[in-house]
Amino acid sequence: MPNAARRNPLHWLSCLLLCVLTLAGCASLTHREPVRINVVGLEPLAGQGMEMRFTLKLRVQNPNDAAIDFDGLALELDLDGKAFATGVSDQRGTVPRFGETVVSVPVSVSTSAVLRQALGMIEGRSMTDGVPYTLRGRLAGGVLGSVRFSDEGRLNLPDRLRAPR
Repeated sequence: MPNAARRNPLHWLSCLLLCVLTLAGCASLTHREPVRINVVGLEPLAGQGMEMRFTLKLRVQNPNDAAIDFDGLALELDLDGKAFATGVSDQRGTVPRFGETVVSVPVSVSTSAVLRQALGMIEGRSMTDGVPYTLRGRLAGGVLGSVRFSDEGRLNLPDRLRAPR
């Protein structure tokens, strides 16, 4: 019995320490509102061969009371329900608490995506009111890990994509 009595306080101390660490971990997992992302621009870049490149400008709004640090960004842009462009950036930055920042991401557009948009114009779909888009992606890194985002709306295409050559 004397051995069991000596191990008992250590056992209780270990359990107490485990409970304290678990509660501290749960307290740090506060609820975070999702970031708001809006497409604010699409500007042409120099491409190579049959590839088209653009800079996609995004306004990132943080509705939380803690800043969001990021060290990379990846995204996919669909136009009119079809895959259009993808982009990645190793840009680092911070979206301040209850603040916003504009992030520029270079995106690549495949030849087939450009042809689909051109065929849509030939088929008579009007592009004057913009094209419906869906944007999905994530801000990588930070203390609380990656932050996923999505946005939908209408995008006015640059002249290079509106007027088939």
